[in-house]
Amino acid sequence: MGFFDKLKAGLEKTKNAVFGQVNEVVKSFRKVDEELLEELEEVMICADMGAATTERVIEELRDRIKSEKIKDAEDVKAALAEILRDMVGDGEPLRLNTAPSVILVIGVNGVGKTTSIGKIAHHLKEEGKTVVVAAADTFRAAAIEQLAVWCDRAGVELVKQSEGSDPASVVFDAIAAANKRHADVLIIDTAGRLHNKVGLMDELAKINRIIARELPDADRETLLVLDATTGQNAVMQAQKFKQAADITGLILTKLDGTAKGGAIFSIKEEVNIPVKYIGVGEQIDDMQPFDAAMFADALLAEDTRLAKDTEEAE
Repeated sequence: MGFFDKLKAGLEKTKNAVFGQVNEVVKSFRKVDEELLEELEEVMICADMGAATTERVIEELRDRIKSEKIKDAEDVKAALAEILRDMVGDGEPLRLNTAPSVILVIGVNGVGKTTSIGKIAHHLKEEGKTVVVAAADTFRAAAIEQLAVWCDRAGVELVKQSEGSDPASVVFDAIAAANKRHADVLIIDTAGRLHNKVGLMDELAKINRIIARELPDADRETLLVLDATTGQNAVMQAQKFKQAADITGLILTKLDGTAKGGAIFSIKEEVNIPVKYIGVGEQIDDMQPFDAAMFADALLAEDTRLAKDTEEAE
C-alpha cells in the first residue's frame, strides 16, 4: 500500500466527521440559506476545526455564495472543499542543504516524539542520507532505550550517554560524531518539555548555543511534535511553544486515530507554522513529509470530484 492510500485510510475518521456530516447536511437542504451555513458551521466545529477558523471559513463561503450566485446545496459543498484546499496551502520541505544539517525535535511527553524521530531517520536514510541521532532526553532512561530501538530499526547511529547526563554534552558528542562520519543530518531528541518549565526551556537554549558554536553555518530545523488526537489542545500547544522557541515546522502524529484532524486547518490559520511531517500509523514508513495537495486529495477527493487520481497524487 502506497503512502497516499495509507493517508486516505488514516484520514477516514476525520473525513467522515467533516464531509460525511456535510453530505448529510447538504441532502437535508433544498435551498441555500443561513440555516444551511449554520449547520455546516456546527459540523466543522465538531471536527475540531476551532471556532475562529470555522468562522473565517463560513464567512468566505458566504461571500462566494453571494458573488458566484450559488443556488444549489451541492455547489456549496464543492465551494467549501475549495476553500479548505486553499487553506491547507502549499507544502514546505525541510531545509537540509548543509552537511550536516540539524533537526531539533521538541514536544511534550506522549505526543509520539521518539517514534517520530525514528520514522524521520528512516525516511531520510531511504533518501540516501547518512543520519546520526542524539539522545538528549537524558531525564528518562526509558526515552533513551526507546530511541535506541527505533534507531536500530531505521539503521542509523545513535549517540547517547547514561540517564541524568548533561543533554548539552550529548549534543556536543553527537556533533563530533556527525562531523567525523560526514553525516548529512543530525537529529536531536530533547526532553518532553512544557512551555512553562523554565529549567527545561533554559536547557533547550543551552543546546541551541552548542549547535550555534559548533555548527554555525548548518541549516537548522526546530520541529514541534503535536498529537492530532488532542484537537484544539494541539493548537494551544503550538501557540505556547511558538512564544518560547523558534519553531520552523510541525510534526502531526496519530492522524489515523482521530476524527479531530480538522485541527490541521486551525493550526495553519492560528499559528502560521508549516506542517512538515504527518504520521498515519505505527509502522516505520507511516510518516512522510507533508504534501498539502496529497493531504487535501485524501481528505476531499471522493466527495468533491476536485482531486487528481491516485497515480497523479503519488
